[in-house]
Amino acid sequence: MIILHHLNQSRSLRILWLLEELQQPYQLKTYARNANTRLAPPKLKHIHPLGKSPILELNGKVIAESGAIVELLIQKFAPHLAPTPDTDAYMDYLQWIHFSESSAMVPYLLTIFNGIEKQKGTQLQFLDQYAYNELHKVFAYLDQSLAGKQFLVENRLTGADFMLGFVVQGVIYHLQLAEQYPNIAQYLKNLEALPSWKRALDIEQNL
Repeated sequence: MIILHHLNQSRSLRILWLLEELQQPYQLKTYARNANTRLAPPKLKHIHPLGKSPILELNGKVIAESGAIVELLIQKFAPHLAPTPDTDAYMDYLQWIHFSESSAMVPYLLTIFNGIEKQKGTQLQFLDQYAYNELHKVFAYLDQSLAGKQFLVENRLTGADFMLGFVVQGVIYHLQLAEQYPNIAQYLKNLEALPSWKRALDIEQNL
């Protein structure tokens, strides 16, 4: 039995999308952010001490961290969504999976949070410039890496795309950087054309 504890507008979209692609039976338990604080509800801590989403229950075992969940689900149910181990493509695959939560997510979130602070009148110094420099360094690299490609690795859908889709959606729509990063914008359009992506977004939007 697969149970996804899904928080709206969160990294959990990655897992919802992957489960729709896998077409494995699963149960969806949904949670809403606090309208004022935008934080997850305390009851998520009853499932996992961190109180964050996604949280997956797989045959009674509780698992957190979206990267680990993506790798686990692919290994168990869809090995075709990963390159063959002991190949150069597999090394690229692992790099991009971890890139999504480390190199890419940190400057993206800092940029979002800095924007909130500046709206409230906070005078930022180091963090503002740091986030700007890191964001554009990281996403210029990604944009260059996506030139002429439909997908990240072996030019086919893999777990790396499930990890990265959530981040590039934010960069293109929330930060409005489509013009600056045309290859990322086209890549997002490629993802959005997938039936599993459409189903996941439809579920998310109708919660």
